[in-house]
Amino acid sequence: MGEPVRAEQLRVSDVERAAVQERLRRAVGVGQLDLHEFDERLQAVWAARTRGELQRVTLDLPEPPPPPPPAPRHRVFSATPGGTTMRVLTTVWASVVAVNVVVWLLVSLGNGGPVHPWFVWLAPSGAVLAVLYATGIGRPRR
Repeated sequence: MGEPVRAEQLRVSDVERAAVQERLRRAVGVGQLDLHEFDERLQAVWAARTRGELQRVTLDLPEPPPPPPPAPRHRVFSATPGGTTMRVLTTVWASVVAVNVVVWLLVSLGNGGPVHPWFVWLAPSGAVLAVLYATGIGRPRR
């Protein structure tokens, strides 16, 4: 048996080459490389046979800054007890309206014509929820 192979002498795979290619692409994105130099280095990446050759391609590149955190999700209701209450009440109200509309449609189809839309009597309770929300109850702070 011979001497163990040093890490920089190990052969590279296409997966490793693709990872270095992605690193170079990010370097172009943050302005560390221009397109001409990117092209030259990319050719060297895909011609590299060992990890040492691959490391030399990115040796002078500092790590790019981390990507900015994703924008926070827009929340309709706050995480306060008032927000939780409004979320529950709105969900219950919307569910009751949906069931009433479906039942009204089925009854109207069964009678052969539209019947009085009794679900409109749920509108005042929806208006109360809308007024509560408009006054700030359950609304997230900006």
